[in-house]
Amino acid sequence: MAVQKLPLAKALNESLRTALETDPKVLVMGEDVGKLGGVFRVTDGLQKDFGEERVIDTPLAESGIVGTAIGLALRGYRPVVEIQFDGFVFPAYDQIVTQLAKMHARALGKIKLPVVVRIPYGGGIGAVEHHSESPEALFAHVAGLKVVSPSNSSDAYWMLQQAIQSDDPVIFFEPKRRYWDKGEVDTEAIPGELHKARTVREGSDLTLVAYGPMVKLCLEAAAVAAEEGRSVEVVDLRSMSPIDFDAIQTSVEKTRRLVVVHEAPVFYGSGAEIAARITERCFYHLEAPVLRVGGYHAPYPPARLEEEYLPGLDRVLDAVDRSLAY
Repeated sequence: MAVQKLPLAKALNESLRTALETDPKVLVMGEDVGKLGGVFRVTDGLQKDFGEERVIDTPLAESGIVGTAIGLALRGYRPVVEIQFDGFVFPAYDQIVTQLAKMHARALGKIKLPVVVRIPYGGGIGAVEHHSESPEALFAHVAGLKVVSPSNSSDAYWMLQQAIQSDDPVIFFEPKRRYWDKGEVDTEAIPGELHKARTVREGSDLTLVAYGPMVKLCLEAAAVAAEEGRSVEVVDLRSMSPIDFDAIQTSVEKTRRLVVVHEAPVFYGSGAEIAARITERCFYHLEAPVLRVGGYHAPYPPARLEEEYLPGLDRVLDAVDRSLAY
């Protein structure tokens, strides 16, 4: 078994390398992805090994990057494009929403657009404006797009493989604050389907649901709660579109309580959809309202204030306490 302990960023690098080696139609494109190896070094060494025609440094024009990828996909390629930071994706939003998401349906299924859009997202690294946002709900709302986010190195490796192999366009959100967290990666054993949630800690009193950067925080909260005699289950959603509601429902029917955690603002966030669906599905099982923990409905603050803005251990444990108090 090819098991290695890798930082999440290196797992993504190895995944891209495997995809480039396996399929000559795979291309990597983006700002500084080639010679520099990406601002987070996720594409480090790939241009040197695969050449400038397959690992392509683009102009600073996100709309052009995604538009070019759409054209390449129509010609049979599988482009993997990098948006350098979350807040830089908006110049490409028109291409993603009006073209990438709709062409398959517009062509009555006759064409496919296997494009992966990689977006480092979220806060926690002390970055400036436009570098720490969590815009996943804006894409999950759009029919025709798949939206996923790994929380650990193993998922980073395999979910990127699965996204590249998918014939649907995939928005691949990478939790930048977890890029340097190490985890075991078995490059010979697929851990599960791309859009299936996973229970990462068993519990019986309450369910915490999270994805991407917040899974680690929820595991820490569950460990603290255990010291107080509370058994908290943690579900890693992994996919924000489609959402594995069956997995959440199974957990909630057991624990009878649910708290959803994400970095994005609570207002109109993905937690709202989960809360609504689980309330519909589990109304007679719930012992408390579904609670949500997330960012505030305000522009992302300066770096010195981000820890006040982002969900932390205290806010998650407060929600756990409030839910269990019902």
